[in-house]
Amino acid sequence: MRLLAVLLTAGSLVAPGAPGVDQQYLPADKAGLVTSHSATSRVWATVQRDGGLGEIFYPTIDAPSARALRFVVADRHGHAWLASGAATALVDSHSLRYRQTFTGTGWRLTASYVTDPSRDTVLADLSLDGSGFDLYAVYDPALGNSRGHDSGRTAGKVLIATDDGVAGALAASPPIKAASSGFAGVSDGLTDLLADGRMDWRYSSAGPGSLVQTAALAPRTTLALGFGPAPGSAISAAASSLRRGFRQVSRDFAYGWNRYLAGLRPPPPSVPDPALYRVSTMVLAASEDKSHPGAYVAAPASPWAFGRDDPSGPYHLVWSRDLYQIATALLAAGDRAGASRALDFLLGRQQKPDGSFPQNSRVDGTPVWGGLQLDEVALPIVLAYQLGRTDAVTWEHVRRAADFLVSFQQDGHAAPWTPQERWENQSGWSPATIAAEIAGLVCAASMASSNGADGSHYLAVADRWRANLKRWTVTSTGPYSSKPYFLRLTKDGNPDAGTTYSIGDSGPAAVDQRAVVDPSFLELVRLGVLPADDPDVRTTVSVVDARLGVSTPNGFFWHRASFDGYGEKADGSPWDYGLPDGSLITRGRAWPLLNGERGEYLLAAGSRAGAAGQLATMTRAAGPGDMLPEQVWDQYPPATAPGTPTTSATPLAWTHAQYVRLAWDLQEGRIAEQPAAVAARYLTVGR
Repeated sequence: MRLLAVLLTAGSLVAPGAPGVDQQYLPADKAGLVTSHSATSRVWATVQRDGGLGEIFYPTIDAPSARALRFVVADRHGHAWLASGAATALVDSHSLRYRQTFTGTGWRLTASYVTDPSRDTVLADLSLDGSGFDLYAVYDPALGNSRGHDSGRTAGKVLIATDDGVAGALAASPPIKAASSGFAGVSDGLTDLLADGRMDWRYSSAGPGSLVQTAALAPRTTLALGFGPAPGSAISAAASSLRRGFRQVSRDFAYGWNRYLAGLRPPPPSVPDPALYRVSTMVLAASEDKSHPGAYVAAPASPWAFGRDDPSGPYHLVWSRDLYQIATALLAAGDRAGASRALDFLLGRQQKPDGSFPQNSRVDGTPVWGGLQLDEVALPIVLAYQLGRTDAVTWEHVRRAADFLVSFQQDGHAAPWTPQERWENQSGWSPATIAAEIAGLVCAASMASSNGADGSHYLAVADRWRANLKRWTVTSTGPYSSKPYFLRLTKDGNPDAGTTYSIGDSGPAAVDQRAVVDPSFLELVRLGVLPADDPDVRTTVSVVDARLGVSTPNGFFWHRASFDGYGEKADGSPWDYGLPDGSLITRGRAWPLLNGERGEYLLAAGSRAGAAGQLATMTRAAGPGDMLPEQVWDQYPPATAPGTPTTSATPLAWTHAQYVRLAWDLQEGRIAEQPAAVAARYLTVGR
């Protein structure tokens, strides 16, 4: 029957089966992020943990233009294998060059990846060892951040894909031997090859639809995937990179990253893994868009349900809270210019006329989600203070943000009540948000003084909020301790009341607020609002350890909040939104960035050894390619390796930022980013 199908379609040049099957973006636990340090090259490639490349971004880091580039090995006897189970490694820890090795019975495939610093091209250098085997590339474009509207064709020895003003060109040296464009799950090359180990379908065009393109390659070849606004520019990019050659492009790629690292402070002696430290600084730098300076995204990944929901997926967006974390880490590492660009991006996106900041935005500054989080209004003020930006222009932005904080009212509540706290899905009085708000107002008052303005009203509000902080957020009647402890938040400003609320993310529907705790109260210590030895802080640390802590072979980690459902389902399948409250279908796992926050607290409490232990635990949480994750597996099934990355966003820029920052905090023996003005006001003996 298959032979008959081949004969029937052999004369047809147009692929059948449009539009094909729409496929979700690949799993978000990436093993690498490949991009040059050059701003000229506007292309980023993610390395898949199982093998090959995943999302490739062009022309901005919030716009995937490819879903996957993978490889197939066939034995000429009716068998073919999608190369998987890759061993992924950095070529060196001074650049984001990655190499993957695949092995099968009788064959070995090595794939090395870089991007061309001078062009919008991704290069894969391939070497297949083993007699009697053939090599194929399977390319799944998603041009213009759309997986289902690509058209493709063969142009000589090049595969062309187009969609709405974006084009991709797949070429090789030696040239592609045979090519086909088809529709996913119907007439694509992977389906063809896995059926009988042969490339029988050679369609010269397909589309629009869920396009997949296939190329037969020489066993040793360099593959170039070029991008541009039109086919001609994409072909030119790929051809120019091939002419320059993989070896020279790789040297240029390494030179750019080596030069960047040379401009930073060297890894501090206290860091347990200098390679992971260097990779962390490069991941942060690589997270910046090259067309919009200062726009650093949260992660180059689309975990779980967001893999089918882009372009609204949140990880490809800029969040002022994440951007603050990234910028403070860049500042600690010695990249003051990058931190300043981050602040400039934030100030340029400040909302008019009220002075707030969007919950998140695309890299061009366009707001996406419509929420409001008051820590995201306060933290840009703190960042401006930390950068010493006391000029009149910056002060005007700071003044508007501070005025917004002191006058904010909504739903019958006034600040420091926030419509959303830092985990996105709850309103109320949050210790972490209040810490940021207080710090922001104190920093604003300091900057007012530098500009000849009176900031005393900011200090008065900050003092009042601090004086009422525990009245709003510390319970004396909770179930976890006979001593008072901080809650994640209160819905009504009355922490001794048994007010209930729905956790969300399939968590319980009506939980007593006194039973919900969260490690983020430690922001009160980090930002200098409360001392580390505050008795309620110390009690809450013990409560959080008992209620949220999880021991793994890689160390002790914490969940982000009680009853958290933001993680894989109980059977390990992807998290999804819209699940019913109380179904307990999904389970949030442990977050390594919380180890960094605990390390900062331990430094403030005088335990340098404890802080060093937290940095070591974060080090052990790294996945392949030295990528630090959002979450690691915990004690709940079906985890097979607790303490290793889940299928959440990896790398997460915030986790890498926390790693870099804690490394320098350890070196200096203090919380280096703690605003001096806040600490002087609230931590001085006698206050």
